[in-house]
Formats: sequence, C-alpha cells, structure tokens
Amino acid sequence: MKKKLSQKINDRFDSFAHKATVFTGSSAAFSIAFLVIIIWIISGPVFNFSDTWQLVINTGTTIITFLMVFLIQRSQNKESLAVQLKLNELVASSNGASNRLIDVEDLTQAELEHLHKFYIKLAKKAETEANLKQTHSVEDESIEKASARKKKK
Repeated sequence: MKKKLSQKINDRFDSFAHKATVFTGSSAAFSIAFLVIIIWIISGPVFNFSDTWQLVINTGTTIITFLMVFLIQRSQNKESLAVQLKLNELVASSNGASNRLIDVEDLTQAELEHLHKFYIKLAKKAETEANLKQTHSVEDESIEKASARKKKK
C-alpha cells in the first residue's frame, strides 16, 4: 500500500528533525558554533566593526534560532507523546491503579486541578496511616462520594 504524500513528507521531516536535534546537541555542533563566533570576532577589524558586520551575526543567529524552535518543538512533542503512552501502559497494567487516569493529559485545567487536590488529600491521609504499604487511588474518591450519598439517603 502506498503511503500518502503528506505521510511521506511527515516521516521525512520527523527523521530530519530527530537527526538535527541530536546533532545540534552534540559537542561537534557546539564547537562549530563557537568557531563561527571566533571567526566573526576576528573578522571585526577587517570590516571596521561595521553595521553590516554586526548584521551578519544577528541575521544568522536569528534564522538559526527561529528554525531550531520548530525542530525542538517537534522533537519535544514526539518525546512527550511517547512518555504519555508509556505512563498510560503502566497505569493500565497496574493492579490498584485507576484506569480513569489514562489520557489524563486530555482533561481540562479545572479537572486536573481537582485531581491534584485529591492527591494532596491522599498524601495527607497516607501520612496519618500506620500501614505504610496501604495504597490509595483516584477510585477511592468515587467510593467515598458514593458512601456519602448513601448515608444522606
């Protein structure tokens, strides 16, 4: 089956972005950048430290920075998704863990803050318990709410 053109372009860009971010984080890339700056500084007197001489380095660094932002963001997005998938697998496969936390990154900010407050309560509850191996989950909150509703009836 033939891949769509957009998928091929996406795959090639992904490969390029990965290679570029690996290279730009290397000692060789740092050395090259450092060498370019040294050459630029040494060439200052030759060009009488002119506006054009300054513009060369400013333009070059601006262009490189602009492009690197997108390459780094692409790599960061891929890395973040991979970490989320790994965490989702751990949650899904762990006994006692709440499967409601799978894809928690898709919740709204308010929902995340609600969960955060709940985990703060769990941490405080764990501090007061004698059994250090006692575990709790977000499911405990559902159980507690159900019990509270039954008691009100």
